[in-house]
Amino acid sequence: MFKPPPQIQIIRNEVDAFTKRKIQAGKFDKVFHGLSILKTKPARAWMEQEYGKPIPRMLFGAFWFEHELCVLFADTNLGKSILAVQIAEGLTRCDTVEPFYNKCNEPQIVLYIDFELSSKQFEIRYHSHQWGSHLFAEGFYRAEYDPEGDDPVCYEKYEEYIESAIKLAIQKTKATVLIIDNITYMTHGTGNAASAMPLMKSLKAIKTQYNLSVLVIAHTPKRDGRKPITANDLQGSKMFMNFADSAFAIGQSQNTPGLRYIKQIKQRTGQELYGANNVCLVKLENDYTFLRYKFVDYAHEADHLCSPDKVNNHELQQRIANLHAQGISFRKMARELKLSVSTVVRMVQKINVDPEQENAPC
Repeated sequence: MFKPPPQIQIIRNEVDAFTKRKIQAGKFDKVFHGLSILKTKPARAWMEQEYGKPIPRMLFGAFWFEHELCVLFADTNLGKSILAVQIAEGLTRCDTVEPFYNKCNEPQIVLYIDFELSSKQFEIRYHSHQWGSHLFAEGFYRAEYDPEGDDPVCYEKYEEYIESAIKLAIQKTKATVLIIDNITYMTHGTGNAASAMPLMKSLKAIKTQYNLSVLVIAHTPKRDGRKPITANDLQGSKMFMNFADSAFAIGQSQNTPGLRYIKQIKQRTGQELYGANNVCLVKLENDYTFLRYKFVDYAHEADHLCSPDKVNNHELQQRIANLHAQGISFRKMARELKLSVSTVVRMVQKINVDPEQENAPC
């Protein structure tokens, strides 16, 4: 049987003796020691430890609270990055993205890791020919991938390489808020539990180690516009949601062009305020040099989903377009689809005039 060196036993004895003195003095209750990732002590000791500590503050209304790991997800080209930059800008200036309160009384230092845009693309997005470039707050740090940076062969796994780079950037900037856009670039794949679990564990560890508030942006696969947004729309959804403290999503209104909505998907700190019966309608606007979302109203999500009639009409147009491309006559199409010839002619004309009119709305 292995016997630890005497020095180890001496240290253990000293720790036990110290703990015993503390317990006798009433400083803290019994704590279980040993090499373990679990820190275990009586529930009342946890209550005593946390009593009097500040309650987490709102960073983006009820969607995201201080010291949370939050996930923002949506389909491609719905403005996830625009909203994330808007939130970051508000935090660095103690401004509120109306009507979603930022309860911080002091500017936050935000580290925005941008795996999406190049520096020029970012500059173009926040530049106006008339007003010049947007002047971001000093506490807003942006980082992007540098292919000429450190050599990844020094690390066993790509994920370890990225994690090390993020930690270094946090230390340099002294960030209190970390935003990652988007999480796909932190691993070789996030579409399944096997890849999502270690990634989320790593982010939780970084959050705890540096006492951060973390927002990660994620994509959804192409979704059915007839159905409400749920946690299942997120790639690797089960593991992401298990480890996330909160989550919210951006959806596209299928009935009002240019209108989008923000929906609460998960919350631990607060309560659900913006679920399916009270989503937040927003639209994009340019405020001089700053592209942002502007709040419009509250609504039921169901009112902005794709209606069955619209789905059927789109499917009918697709069939007519396919038949027309094959050279089928109007009369033959009308007989096959059980429509009048005039209806077929009108729909073909609509397709030819504006083939993108019904660009797969659902």
